[in-house]
Amino acid sequence: MPVPLSVLDLSPIVSGQTAADALRNTLDLARRTEEFGYRRYWIAEHHLTPGVASAAPAVLLTAIAGVTSTIRVGSAAVLLGQHSPLTVAEQFGTLAQLHPGRVDLGVGRSGKKRTRELTERLTAPVEHEGSTVDGLVVPAKPRAVARSEKYAARLRQQAELVGAPAEELTYREQVQRVRWFLEGGFPGPDGKPVRANPAEGADLQMWVLASSGGESAVTAGELGIPFAASYHITPSTVLETVEAYREHFRPSAHLDRPHVVVSADVVVADTTERARELASPYGMWVHSIRAGAGAIPFPSPAEAAEFEWDDEARDVVADRLATQFVGTPDDVADRLATLRRVTDADELVITTITHDHADRVRSYDLLAKSWAGS
Repeated sequence: MPVPLSVLDLSPIVSGQTAADALRNTLDLARRTEEFGYRRYWIAEHHLTPGVASAAPAVLLTAIAGVTSTIRVGSAAVLLGQHSPLTVAEQFGTLAQLHPGRVDLGVGRSGKKRTRELTERLTAPVEHEGSTVDGLVVPAKPRAVARSEKYAARLRQQAELVGAPAEELTYREQVQRVRWFLEGGFPGPDGKPVRANPAEGADLQMWVLASSGGESAVTAGELGIPFAASYHITPSTVLETVEAYREHFRPSAHLDRPHVVVSADVVVADTTERARELASPYGMWVHSIRAGAGAIPFPSPAEAAEFEWDDEARDVVADRLATQFVGTPDDVADRLATLRRVTDADELVITTITHDHADRVRSYDLLAKSWAGS
């Protein structure tokens, strides 16, 4: 039996539409993917982004949970460093008290320290030229991103405007504090635990998300927390990311063995030609992110056809285009099976963006049917 599939949604704003349209589409997609049999519906956290409406996951997840009944709902991820651990625990504890057994709290790194590290990583020399590992494309890091000062400046501005109330804490301390508040173990000044209702005792599952084998992967492993690795954003580092998590894993009260989810960017249609047409704006959209524009509203295929590419622009997005899964249901299911086998993932989480909402819904439908029969 194939491993479960889940959904990662950015609540994308497409050209010609508004944030309200994007949020309504998210609610509809959540209802439909629940019908299709997806296990989880995760919402990303993005700020100051023209083409993304998912800036407040806890708020949006409350609405999603209200229009669904069985699918798990969660964040991928709440960015620690931009919220206090107590606030995160209280928000998701509230959600879990209203929808027990259905909530996932996925947390990731952010803040000024994370921004500095990401900038340094982007400007570091390319470590390999890309390879294929047992059929899975593991591309090189895009060189041209390192030269985008506009991209780095945008990261710094976001860190400043969004805020970093827990910046003095390490990421491990941030994660540990969230878990303490959920479990009632945060130490008070008198030695007695601080009680944090409605967080304490909330029936939810905590996750850590990461794009490298650094602090996030190590923290998730050492604390025995389920883990999600990003193949759709940083495909060049996915293998080292899951390896670091497994290497550092220690059993916890909640998890006795490593549990890994891996993300993939997917567009499925009835024919390969149609799938490629639907996916054609993806390169232009990714370029806008890496060039510092912060994800423009997702273009239509016609708008994407007018984009003027040069060699540097192609290099910026080459890794993402090489690792996007585009095609017919059976072809994409076969390639996803390779991703699952090479990473030994326990689950896959699928993110799909198309200009037309109906095409996005159909992509998830076609994939679910093919995956179930594989």
